[in-house]
Amino acid sequence: MKSLEELRKIKEQVKKGMQMREGGQKIKIVVGMGTCGIAAGARETMKAFMEALEKAGVTDAAVTATGCAGYCEQEPLVDIEILDQKSVRYGKVDRAAAERIVKEHLVGGRVVSDLVFS
Repeated sequence: MKSLEELRKIKEQVKKGMQMREGGQKIKIVVGMGTCGIAAGARETMKAFMEALEKAGVTDAAVTATGCAGYCEQEPLVDIEILDQKSVRYGKVDRAAAERIVKEHLVGGRVVSDLVFS
């Protein structure tokens, strides 16, 4: 760190990240972070969702983690919960899939059917 302004920028970035994980928003994105999910890339998936949400200007979403759902072959698993709508579970969610889910499902209102795991 070279200046107080740089420290303030870091503080704001951390604050935004924490707000996304607190909950209470209209949209909840739950990423499976059991050992199988992490091994399959769930950390990168979670990061991709946070970046895609920010890029799309979506501010009423929380990104959270959960443990193993028992479908290791489908990891990373992601559940999308939108207020007053049925939950949708997506499987094998990588960075590209996360970006599609934000664009098509969360912003566009259409479930990305080819990524749904049922």
